[in-house]
Amino acid sequence: MKAVTWVAEHFIGLFQASADSFMGLVTGVLPLLIVLLTAMYAVTTWIGEDRVTRAVQWSGKYALTRYTLMPILAVIMLTNPMAYTFGRFLPERYKPAFYDSAVSFVHPVTSFFPHANAGEIFVWTGVSAGVLAVNPGAYTKLAVLYFLVGIIVILIRGMVTQWITAVMIRRDPQHRATFAQFDADYQDGRIQGGSR
Repeated sequence: MKAVTWVAEHFIGLFQASADSFMGLVTGVLPLLIVLLTAMYAVTTWIGEDRVTRAVQWSGKYALTRYTLMPILAVIMLTNPMAYTFGRFLPERYKPAFYDSAVSFVHPVTSFFPHANAGEIFVWTGVSAGVLAVNPGAYTKLAVLYFLVGIIVILIRGMVTQWITAVMIRRDPQHRATFAQFDADYQDGRIQGGSR
């Protein structure tokens, strides 16, 4: 009888602990994420979708901004996984590098903008938990460094992937012709996001 009682108590205890954890999320992280998402959508609405689109198109013109500013804006404003749709504003040859930059930024961004990748916030909380335990005063410094190193990494990854893509395109005459056609279609506005 003691064994049955013990199993019953611990069985219910498991669900009680889960409920307590869930309530912690509902009263802590969840409202923060909802407010941040709402704020980002409000900013986009206030600025205007056309202005945001023009800013993103401008940031796609230059390699430095294409692999830093563009992925940062995409991840903060659209969150993961919608951020990758900003690639539509780029010619085909730059899309793999943009994707590499954007996907590499979804973890560093959580140090300041947890709404951007809420499903994987545990990466940042795991990294920062150790620092909080040892030196709570270093938490903000860690967040800033995590964010800045993320920007450096996405720039490097974007440039390297752009170079690899260019090498792969040059290797095959058919690829060169295909990408030349993609570029022409993009310039003529026949590909969504291109010039009009």
